[in-house]
Amino acid sequence: MFFYIAIIVLIYVLVHALWQPFKYWKRRNIPQLKPTPLVGNFGPLLRRQCSIAELVQDIYNSHPNHRYFGAYQFFLPTLVLKDPELIKKVAVKEFDTFPEHRTVALEEVDSLLASNIFFMKGKRRRAGVMGGCYRFAGGEKWHVLRCALSPAFTSSKLKAMFALMQECAQQFVEYFENQTGVITLEMKDAFTRYTNDVIGSTAFGITCNSLKDRDNTFYAMGLQATSITLFRGLRVFMQTISPRLAKIFQLSIVPKFIETYFVNIIRESISIRKEKGIVRPDMIHLLLEARQGRLKYDDVGEDSGFAIAQESEARKSHGALKASITDEDIAAQAFSFFLAGFDTSATAMCFAAYELAVNCDIQRRLQSEIDTSLASNQGEITFEAVLGLAYLDQVVSETLRKWPPITFTDRKSVAPFTIEAKLPHEQTTHFEAGTVCWIPIYAIHRDSLYYPNPGVFDPERFHKDNLHKIKPGTYLPFGMGPKNCIGESIE
Repeated sequence: MFFYIAIIVLIYVLVHALWQPFKYWKRRNIPQLKPTPLVGNFGPLLRRQCSIAELVQDIYNSHPNHRYFGAYQFFLPTLVLKDPELIKKVAVKEFDTFPEHRTVALEEVDSLLASNIFFMKGKRRRAGVMGGCYRFAGGEKWHVLRCALSPAFTSSKLKAMFALMQECAQQFVEYFENQTGVITLEMKDAFTRYTNDVIGSTAFGITCNSLKDRDNTFYAMGLQATSITLFRGLRVFMQTISPRLAKIFQLSIVPKFIETYFVNIIRESISIRKEKGIVRPDMIHLLLEARQGRLKYDDVGEDSGFAIAQESEARKSHGALKASITDEDIAAQAFSFFLAGFDTSATAMCFAAYELAVNCDIQRRLQSEIDTSLASNQGEITFEAVLGLAYLDQVVSETLRKWPPITFTDRKSVAPFTIEAKLPHEQTTHFEAGTVCWIPIYAIHRDSLYYPNPGVFDPERFHKDNLHKIKPGTYLPFGMGPKNCIGESIE
């Protein structure tokens, strides 16, 4: 009898323990999406009933009359933000309270991944200003790196890199020009090889021709670094849900041999440059310049186009910031740009190609603009000419709206915060430190409240005369605020 009672008690305790996390929002009188035991609201994704984009859309649509509500990423309580004003509050206005993304890469396990600026943590404690950029007490490296890196993506720096990108584009075109007959290709493979070559040249200082040399080591390592397998997915899950166990069992997301390969490329490149006095207009050179305090904003105001980054005034420094940047830091940032651009840029190109194929009128208009530009530049593609292609910018911007490279992003609070009541059914709510806020980018981009006929590919949304119609906080292909994608302009 005692044995049966013990089993019943044990079952009750286990069930209670499993369900307890899923009462988090209900205990705080916040509406929540009904969770499923163990998986929260991610069940359909795990059962392969939908894509991550469809899941984001379904979660977003579940509470049509709410500015925010609760959901669960497995056991993790997550505050879903739908209102653009709340998104701006979290991503920009109260950045001091939300300076971090949710932990994905642990420094003790994935040192290279955790050392890039996207995953770095940094609690902003303003201790003064130097050269127009904040100086931070406590050595928060994210802020130093962000301030040091931002000038690397202004027009003059990108113009210097443009020649490297142009070489890769020329290789891409020549490969297909040399083909005979009907060309059949898998677009994702072709564009991935192109982005691989561009990143290899601009971030790592190496030259590849991945369409011609299809099995080159850099491309093969890139595929392994970015492929999402079940095994790697489980490791990400463990680092997110149980960091302690991930540290104990050393469950790294990126295999050590891949880390070693990319770090060695950077070290060898830096060594050769120092030894032979080589100057190459790529990211390694810019980061070495930042290390020496020679990198500065020298072209504020030159950037144009809706799809090009606009950094905050605090980081648009006319002075130079000398940053404590190690070779490992340079390797980490180069690796982060590889991860950020390898698949996402290729995917964006695929969607752009698809939309141009099914919207022939848009394709013809874009072709006409490009032909006119080439004719006026003696057949040459220049940096200034590309910036002058207004309709191309509209096409790219609309592609990123309809098919954003990331379907959602997040922020994590490091201090308590409050959301004031605004709608009749709301009440002023206080949230504790450590709250994870979810920004459903894909769903916001397809909300008819902000974009009429959101399923229609319409570059005219981004015509200069229509930009005032785009509500701030509703166009987020690269995120928003100081934690947005720093490489927005190069992509």
